[in-house]
Amino acid sequence: MASAITVLLDGVAAGMLLFVLSVGLSVTLGLMNVVNLAHGAFGMLGGYVCVVLLNRLGVPFPLALLAAAAAAAAMGFVLERLLYVHIYGRDHLTQVLFSIGLVFIMGAVADWLMGARTQLIQLPPWLSGRMEFAGIGLGRYRLFLIILCGFVALALHFGLVRTRFGARLRAAVDDGVVARGMGLPVGRIFSITFALGSGLAGLGGALGVEILGLDPNFPLKYMVYFLVVVAVGGANSVAGPFLAALLLGVVGVAGKYWIPEVGAFIIYTAMVVLLLARPQGLLARAK
Repeated sequence: MASAITVLLDGVAAGMLLFVLSVGLSVTLGLMNVVNLAHGAFGMLGGYVCVVLLNRLGVPFPLALLAAAAAAAAMGFVLERLLYVHIYGRDHLTQVLFSIGLVFIMGAVADWLMGARTQLIQLPPWLSGRMEFAGIGLGRYRLFLIILCGFVALALHFGLVRTRFGARLRAAVDDGVVARGMGLPVGRIFSITFALGSGLAGLGGALGVEILGLDPNFPLKYMVYFLVVVAVGGANSVAGPFLAALLLGVVGVAGKYWIPEVGAFIIYTAMVVLLLARPQGLLARAK
């Protein structure tokens, strides 16, 4: 029982991290109809910002996380205004080719500036090690991930569903011409939304350095995981990708603990089963 609970908590932590890394892609794809395969590059940027601030400048870990998210959001805002704005409304193949090219460019820049070796960070003492509760060993950093990422999920859901900005975003996506006619700043709304998704990727990249590692191949290495979460959870909500990330995180960690020879194959099997059972997404209504 103790082993099962430990695996469950580790799986939930992995799922929470996967959600924060992936949800920005769900927002841009589902709400803005932009296939941004360069999403992981913003996660890589956040990870490198966190590494530099922690390892070279000695910045406290919470401030490094905030700076990583802010840097990725700022980069997303700039690139959206300079580049992405020109592919809105274009066919998905054009968007895929553009974003894949951007991945290789940002990976080459990261390799030039930081080198090809895997980057690691030293967690502060209050996040290191494990704590015992009722005979069950719980990793402090895993618990931190669960709490922080859970808060991010709730805040994002509330912001997109219950606020005026969320309503304006949905209106801009549904009919941009009418939204502009009503005086909504559609361009600004899209820029803020894209920056939000990029910032979440940066936060996830910073949080994931300890667990996933970090190198210039990060965007390509984990791209398929982001796409799996969006495909399984659906690209029109926050709750769907959240549930998908949790399921895939638990299944993936359980497979590595109990069937290590199978490895990541478990996640892809779960993806196929879930897509066959719910091709429209976990929480979407069948048409």
